[in-house]
Amino acid sequence: VQLVESGGGSVQAGGSLKLSCAASALNIKDCAMAWYRHTPGQERELVSLISRYDGTTYGDFVKGRFTISRDNAKNTLYLQMTDLKTDDTGVYMCKACDIYWGQGTQVTVS
Repeated sequence: VQLVESGGGSVQAGGSLKLSCAASALNIKDCAMAWYRHTPGQERELVSLISRYDGTTYGDFVKGRFTISRDNAKNTLYLQMTDLKTDDTGVYMCKACDIYWGQGTQVTVS
């Protein structure tokens, strides 16, 4: 199983980014998929999760700014992030089936 994140980068506060997580050797439609992040000085935390049945959960800090989605045909998970804040700076990782991790993509908000 391989999870490859992309879409990170540097953005000014208030800007937007869309992260992608492409999966191989695994059908994301069969799993709960999630985004986590590791921000400086903080423990790794859940950003958002989408269940097999498309129920969604978000961390309290999201406050309506992020949207998780997936395209089963492309076997890809997404995270649309808007109104980014400096506190959102960190490494964002996807997780599949509560088991498999991607390497992460860096998000820097200044």
